[in-house]
Amino acid sequence: MSVATATAQIKRVSSAEKRQRLIFGVLFLLIGFLIIWLFALQSQAGQQTTFGMNPGFVSKAPEIPDFVFPTQPVLYVLGFVSLFMGGWQLARGFKSIGAMFGLVFGLFVLAFLSWAARDSAFNLVGMMQATLIRATPIALGAFSGVIAERAAIINIAIEGMMLAAALVSVVIASATGSLWLGLFAGVLIGGFLGLLHGIMSIQFKVDQIISGTAINILATGITGFVVKRFFTNPDINDKLNHSAIFPPVHIPVLSAIPVIGPILFSVNVLPYLMFIVLIALHVTLFYTRWGLRTIAVGEHPKAADTLGVNVFKIRYVNIVLSGMIAGLGGAYFTVGRVGQFDEVMTAGRGFIGLAAMIFGKWTPIGSLGASLLFGFADSFQQKIQILIPGFPSEFLLAAPYIITMIVLAGVVGRAVAPAADGVPYEKD
Repeated sequence: MSVATATAQIKRVSSAEKRQRLIFGVLFLLIGFLIIWLFALQSQAGQQTTFGMNPGFVSKAPEIPDFVFPTQPVLYVLGFVSLFMGGWQLARGFKSIGAMFGLVFGLFVLAFLSWAARDSAFNLVGMMQATLIRATPIALGAFSGVIAERAAIINIAIEGMMLAAALVSVVIASATGSLWLGLFAGVLIGGFLGLLHGIMSIQFKVDQIISGTAINILATGITGFVVKRFFTNPDINDKLNHSAIFPPVHIPVLSAIPVIGPILFSVNVLPYLMFIVLIALHVTLFYTRWGLRTIAVGEHPKAADTLGVNVFKIRYVNIVLSGMIAGLGGAYFTVGRVGQFDEVMTAGRGFIGLAAMIFGKWTPIGSLGASLLFGFADSFQQKIQILIPGFPSEFLLAAPYIITMIVLAGVVGRAVAPAADGVPYEKD
């Protein structure tokens, strides 16, 4: 690379950083002004907001006093904090712009909740637990994407894998009476579809987007056919589409911690499994030989092959694991949530998981953070109608998908995929 080329690249990077600093600085300032204008100035002196700090269900945690604070002063503080962050971003810039965007977005949401719950009460702990529960399938979808794309396989079929797993899980659980068998069956069908995706994209070098889309169409068609052909019969529906769901598991001692206990340690088995997958995936990717080889295959497969790494084996194993994780996420919808299968019940959560993966920069922990943001948006549209009756439900239902489009548009910063992502490998 010549000196002139290197200098030009440095200038482009510098220009992009300045543009990003300006855009986000203005955005943070705008959010600060909106908090003050829409919320602080629209509230009155003497009004108080009450955040419930106890869950609205039976819990092992002792009850603690609710959090009560003066509405208007807190709103002004939140607005000025956002203004300060906007000024700092314009002047010096933050290193982690994604984290700062999440923080400022959180300030805006907190301001909105404080304003909406003025002179009333809002169960904050209940909403935080709902956020975790609703984020679980999105996070599993994101983890599925991470392990596949780190090996350079684009798995756009996550939605179809989750949908198929949701159906198979409830059918097996209903037929056998065992929730664990249903869960295992969902994981297996996800792994099978992952293998199918791998054969098409690795062995036959089919375009990975087309291959994944075909699996999505296949899963949607088959599950829709099963619902219309069999589940409309009440006898068959009761026998094969009516299972129990996993009950909450209260972890001793930890579930008795106020606030944290009901949110993290009084949920059913699926969120626990999600955290286990998170830890296992993070450790495997960044602290084991397999993980380092996976990253090498995703970045430069020819160099990895030269060093003796079996590129095809790595990709096959990772896409099967990706399918199994997606299958776990699909089982959440039936044996983990409602005990019945409805047509297209995943409602795009697999695609939202891919957006969370991109938001999280192809890392497990980052993907979890993004999934919690999407989960919050999903639970938020359920809870806000209690605070503001008559609020247009269409806007609230669209909130998770609007955030998805914002993330995919790159508003939180440029995300760089693995260099070989989506490129079939030709062995010399």
